[in-house]
Amino acid sequence: MGTIAVHEFVALDGVFEDPSWTFEYGFDPAMGETLAAVTEPAQAILLGRRTYEMFAPAWSTRTVEDDPGAPFFNETHKYVVASQQPNTDWGPSTTLPYDVDAIRDLKASVDGTIYVSGSGTLVRALLADGLVDDLHLFVYPVARGTGKRLFDDGVDPTKLRLKGSDVYGNGVVHLDYGPAEA
Repeated sequence: MGTIAVHEFVALDGVFEDPSWTFEYGFDPAMGETLAAVTEPAQAILLGRRTYEMFAPAWSTRTVEDDPGAPFFNETHKYVVASQQPNTDWGPSTTLPYDVDAIRDLKASVDGTIYVSGSGTLVRALLADGLVDDLHLFVYPVARGTGKRLFDDGVDPTKLRLKGSDVYGNGVVHLDYGPAEA
């Protein structure tokens, strides 16, 4: 049975929208090692439609020489949660509606990790339905003040358990959360 591992870049105030603001902090090589440890066991990628449509042009032309993560993103089967077909095609992919049973079936059919990046609406639904096994937050030392937040106002309480943490030279903190113990 597979597990779902989510990766998000967030500001101190929870803003994750358009993470181009993270560029000014640089990318500590140790962060790459952490992300590689998250993606290495992944056998599938699960994305929301908007994230898929943003990732496709950014990753589809990259090679391993451009970015060591390119083969993972381009060759791994992507499952796109969408109510309509995405506006782009990015090699191996399947579109499915958000349905708790469909996601549970996907987890049951994948032997390894199902990796999720971005996809805020999807991630909120997965968390609300108790389907996230690992929530990897890379917290940047800035409060953005505006922008979409990972946890919107009015969200049902979500209890998590800290599984691990790292601090990087660029001021970013990695927090790995799992489901709270029952």
